[in-house]
Formats: sequence, structure tokens, C-alpha cells
Amino acid sequence: MEETQRTDWDVIVVGGALSGAATACLLLRRNPQLRLLILERSEQLKRRVGESTVEISAYFLGRVLGLTDHLLEKHLPKQGMRFWFANESARSLDQCSETGPRYNVRLPGYQVDRAVLDEHVLAVAVKEGAVLRRLVRVRKVNLVSGGAQTVEWDDADGNPQTATARWVVDASGVNALLARQEGWHRPNAAHPTATCWSRWTNVVSLDDRLLAEKYPAWSNRAKGVRSTATNHVTGYGWWAWIIPLKGGDVSVGVVYDQRIVELPAGPSLGERLREMLCTHPLAREILANASYQEGDMHFRRNLAYSSTTYATDGAVLVGDAAGFIDPFYSPGMDWISFSASAATALITDTFLGKPAAPRVERHNRNFVESYDRWFRALYLDKYYYMGDFELMTLAFRLDLGLYYLGIVRQPFLHGNRILETPPFAHPKSYWPFRLMELYNRRLVAIARDRRRRGTWGRRNHLGYFGFISYEFNRRLPVRVTGLLCLWAGLELREGWRTWFRSAPAPVALPAKPAPAQSA
Repeated sequence: MEETQRTDWDVIVVGGALSGAATACLLLRRNPQLRLLILERSEQLKRRVGESTVEISAYFLGRVLGLTDHLLEKHLPKQGMRFWFANESARSLDQCSETGPRYNVRLPGYQVDRAVLDEHVLAVAVKEGAVLRRLVRVRKVNLVSGGAQTVEWDDADGNPQTATARWVVDASGVNALLARQEGWHRPNAAHPTATCWSRWTNVVSLDDRLLAEKYPAWSNRAKGVRSTATNHVTGYGWWAWIIPLKGGDVSVGVVYDQRIVELPAGPSLGERLREMLCTHPLAREILANASYQEGDMHFRRNLAYSSTTYATDGAVLVGDAAGFIDPFYSPGMDWISFSASAATALITDTFLGKPAAPRVERHNRNFVESYDRWFRALYLDKYYYMGDFELMTLAFRLDLGLYYLGIVRQPFLHGNRILETPPFAHPKSYWPFRLMELYNRRLVAIARDRRRRGTWGRRNHLGYFGFISYEFNRRLPVRVTGLLCLWAGLELREGWRTWFRSAPAPVALPAKPAPAQSA
């Protein structure tokens, strides 16, 4: 039977962007004879949020998928993460407090144009044996545990089509086809964030010669490249990203906690975004003559969600179709790395005749636990302190050190299969999770106390912390231990004020509609 006419498959992947295409590549490499169909809605994949890799996703893209040459040719090498803070005393860019690498980073990372990357990985999947059908709209997936799954869709001409497969991979992104269809989708009401973003032109580079001449001391204090870092501009209850893309466009967007702050009023969504950003001296300087792309302006409320079920005996969710927490720290492609790797292992094991039930149960337990612990360790109420130079710098150094110590070094030590278990799901991760949850909760309490006392952001003016990037050596656990001592010192200096005070539990605001382009 011609592959284009086939209606029975081993695997059908719904969604051809990075999570779906990467899962297809991994499945075909481990099962070369697999009959695999990819159903993609768009004629051409578009840019999306998730343009910055961190160390695990860079490992996955480079060493697992083998895309290093593509990443170096078509995208930008990333120079870590950099944070900028301001208060009423910071009147210009050079007066903003800064935290970031003093030199260029040790491990690879990339700033990626997702439209280019996703199309490339999809083309690799097709080259390795996947059959691709585009301009299709999947209407329904009929799940049969342990049997043939039936996928119904409309083709490019609107004609109804049906195909069956032993496994369906849901890579439908934020549409979360299966989770919504089956009632597994769960909004994360404890994390009511919203985002607004676009791509901009004529954004001034932080390595620009004229900026260096205007602020020579500021320019010279960092020895590495600033402009290709993910630059985070922060405020109380919000942060913004500035990510350069190959070719000159810059991705600029803001994420905020709706309990704390809202976009300012304005004549259009783009101008409201600009006004919010330009309350910060750094953004005001580099966006002075910049313009946003009207047709590429986006807004979403209530970003965080999870799923009660991540797999059945016949279907598995990957990427954003499985869940999403927050863009801060760029975890989205890490989540793709783990979910695609785990889905590949699950499906491959069943084709090898291994019992599905215990593996499906373990997969669900791992991802439910991973999402919950990942959220509580890193993100719960973090927006209360992320704009404070002292608190966020300490949190970032601890978060990054423990990420390196517990997660990043694992595939280098144990190989690609370690990615089949998501973060915080291993029994040995329980106490690291508890530690991270504790210091995050304590920093939130200290931040709230600082707001009450009027000392929040007191060092957001003229502060600088240039750190040396982490490596896998004997200094790594020593550095983390030293940071824990700094946290202990903070508790003794001022944290004691909140030890016996119950903080009011924040209540999420009611859901609001997206603001219109014209207000």
C-alpha cells in the first residue's frame, strides 16, 4: 500500500512542531521499521514563545537529536541569563542593578527562531521515515486501551479522514487536544500569570559601541557578551524577556502575576506592552527607537496548566500538550526533552512486548509528581520577590547551582536514557525538592515583609553581581553549600521577622479576557 494512502499506522503524531517532530525522530531511530504518520495543522510552522534553550534542552537538541550544526548555522549561541533590577533611584541603564555571567558561559545554549528550528526537525523526521500530512484539522481521537486508536480529521480540502494506530502521540501544544477532550486538563489556579509578546526591530544591542561610550564603566564590568544572553528586565510582580534572533529581530515580552499587577491602559496592546516595559530604565534605553511587529503581537492569560493523565495504553502527551508552568528560566524545551524521551521509551517498550500497564502507571506517576514538585520548588509565588536584586540573585544562584548539581550533569554522567525520567520524579530528588520549596517559600515571606516595611528592592540601584559560570567539578557542591550559608545569614538578619507570622494565602483573581488591540 502507498504510504500516502495508508490508514493503519503504528504511531500517529498529532502536531508537527518541535515536541511532535522530536518524538517522531526518537521513535524512528529506535524502531526504524515503524509506520509513523504526523498530522500538522499549518502549512508553515510559525514563531512561538520558547525561543531560548537552557542546558538540558541544548543537550537534547545537540547531542540527542544531533542538531549542533543547524543550531550554529541558523541560530545564535546563548550567553546564559542576565537580570536587571531598578527602583526609584535608578534613573539610567548604568544605574540598574545587574546579575549575570562575568565571562562567557561554559555549556552550550542557543537563542532559536522556533519557526526555523521546528521546520528543520520536522524535515529530519520525514527524512528518517515519517509520513507528513499538512493543513489537516484533527477533530477527535477515539481511545481504546490496549487496542487500535482512531483519529478523525479533515484534510486540506475539508474532506473527513480516518486512520488507526496502536499509539497516538498528542503534540498539539497549548490546544492540548487529548487533555481537553478527555477532561484531564487542569488550569493551575495557584499561578495566575499572563503574558504579552511580539518581535521587535531596531532594538539597541547591550554590546552596542555607542552604549559602551556612553557608559564605559558599566560596559567594562562584564567581560562576556551581554546581548545574546536572555536578558530579564524585572519589576514587582513581573519580568520581561529580551531575546535576539538570527537576522536582527528581537523577541520581547512580559509575564506578570495577575494578583499583583496588570498591563497599563493604552490605545493598543503593543503600546501597553511598551509602556509597561519602559517603566524600567534599561528597556526605556534600548527600546527608544524600536518598533514592534503589529501582526506578531500576542496575549495569553492563565498560562499554567497540567494534566491529570499523561499517558494511557495507547496515547501519550508530550510538550505543551502535557502541561505548562511558566516561561521564566525557559523550562519549556526541557519539558519537551523529558516528555519526548519518556514517550519514546514507553511506546518502544510496548512494541518490544513488555507489559504496558505498569509502564503507563509509572509514566503518569512520574509526570504528575514532576509537574507538582517543579512548580512548588521554583515558581510558587516567585513573582513576589523576582524584582528584588538581593532576593532574586540569591534565588537564581541557588536554583542554577542545584539545576547543575541534580539535573544538568546527569545525562553527561549517565547518557541520554536519563532524560526518560523527568525532574523531581526520582526518589532521591525528594529532599532536594523539599530544600528548594523551603527556600523559595522563605524568600517569598521575606519579600512580603520587605514590602510591608518599605525595604523591598532597596539594592536595585547600583548593584552588580558578576558570577563565574558553573562547571562539573568539585567546586560545584562547595558553591551550593556556600549559597545555603548565605541564605542562613539572610534568615538571621531579617528572616526571623516572619518565622512566626502566618502569611495571607494569595487568592487568584477571576479570569479576565485578553485585552483588545484597541482599548
